[in-house]
Parts: sequence; C-alpha cells; structure tokens
Amino acid sequence: MAHEITHRAEHSMNGSTDKETLYMLGGVALVVFGVGLILSNPSIRRVLGQTGVGNFVSAALPDLERYFRLRSM
Repeated sequence: MAHEITHRAEHSMNGSTDKETLYMLGGVALVVFGVGLILSNPSIRRVLGQTGVGNFVSAALPDLERYFRLRSM
C-alpha cells in the first residue's frame, strides 16, 4: 500500500515537472518565432544594419564574461 502511494506521488511530481518544461519550451519557441517575424521586416533589418548591432555585441562581451566569472565564484 505504501509503495503505491509513493509511486503515485513520484508520478504526479514528474508529470508537473514535464508540463512545466513543456510550457517553458513552448514559450521559448514563441519568442524565437516572434523575433524571426520582426527581423523578417526589411525596414527593421535596414535600421539594425545602420546601428551596427555587431559593434554593440562585441562591446558587451567583456562585461558578460566578467559577470559570469563573478557568478561562478
């Protein structure tokens, strides 16, 4: 009897974790899809090309590396 109760509890916990993971991955997929739709617009691509997003990313990389180094301590 106790084995059945623990088995049910483990099964219900795994089910909720699986459902949460599914929701999270679904949300990530929607974000990626939305960004793809936005970036497919020629005017937005033109604006991003003029601002030089690559320069911004290369300027931010040292700060991100420092942040991850501090966080791992």
